Amino acid sequence: MEQQYNNPSSSTCKADRKTIEKNRRNQMKDLYLKLNSLVHHDQHIKEFLSLPDQLEDAANYIKKLQIDLERMRQKKENLTAGVNSSTRISSTGRMESLPLPHIEIHNVDSALKVVLITSADYHFMFNDIIRTLHEEGVEIINASYTVVGDTIFHSIHSKVGECATSSGYEAAKVSQRLNQLVGQGATAS
Repeated sequence: MEQQYNNPSSSTCKADRKTIEKNRRNQMKDLYLKLNSLVHHDQHIKEFLSLPDQLEDAANYIKKLQIDLERMRQKKENLTAGVNSSTRISSTGRMESLPLPHIEIHNVDSALKVVLITSADYHFMFNDIIRTLHEEGVEIINASYTVVGDTIFHSIHSKVGECATSSGYEAAKVSQRLNQLVGQGATAS
């Protein structure tokens, strides 16, 4: 008669392996779900793809994002290089040199948008523009600036007068004064 011995340690070991394997599968499932939630899939295709196909789709999506990122980095470098050399892209898509300081004034109804582009040498000009607008009775709604390399982009949103009939005249008068101010500032330095 044969005796069978149940080794308690071997059954415990099998149970531990099963638990470990179950935990590993659950962790892989959770990680897969996280990855799948980050990848943009076409909803109709997603339901019919096998797991390996979905993982391949995720890998292709990541590669596409890397290519897009590199393309955007290159575009940013090109634009930054253009800005640092005091150039802009014209409406026709060509690069144009801007004499600094440069001012653009856009008038729509009673709204007046002033864009002032200067170098650090002309940083005082922003204050002169604000002072001139106040002298002309223009209400400043918002003013901000952005620095890119050695170039400073100032943006001022304002409102000219309350009366619609005189706002066109007032805006033209303010525009003329601002253009003169920027022209004088550039020649004074």
